[in-house]
Amino acid sequence: MQYLAVGVRCLIGVVFLISFLTKVVRRNAVEDLVRSLRELRLLPTNGVRATALLITAAEGGIAVLLATPSSAVATLGLGAAALLLTVFAVGIGMTVRRGATAVCACFGTSTVPLGLRHIVRNSVLAGIAVAGIAASGSASATAWGPAVVAALSGLLTGVLFTRLDDLLALFSLPALPPTR
Repeated sequence: MQYLAVGVRCLIGVVFLISFLTKVVRRNAVEDLVRSLRELRLLPTNGVRATALLITAAEGGIAVLLATPSSAVATLGLGAAALLLTVFAVGIGMTVRRGATAVCACFGTSTVPLGLRHIVRNSVLAGIAVAGIAASGSASATAWGPAVVAALSGLLTGVLFTRLDDLLALFSLPALPPTR
């Protein structure tokens, strides 16, 4: 179980780190997030910018919490991640149900409208974070080999989660022309 906790910390940590970095490094990324939040129509107009900045700060904070050597601090980070991911999933679900359209501004620029795949992605990540909390109660990893494998597996899986839209586009079938 201790290696599961290591892998989950790395997976969730890299997802939040990439999300944070794409917002602070790329020019206009926060503005894209503000625009996306406005299109969701879930918040009062005057609170959208503050919410975008709060989300960005929370993502960076969660990444830092998960990178700490303290199991208790990392568990707090996993709890915060699970909560934030659940809020994202519910918000996207409310938006999709209303028929509103907004693009995913989660990991930089995207032209993919928010939809079921984003709800599922965030729900699965929240579930993984909860599993990490459950696994965090076990003793710390003692063997370096399995811990490194768990960490690298978590990092790779986290990167794949952040590129979900690209992967689905890559492996989707092209639209067929209408038949007569």
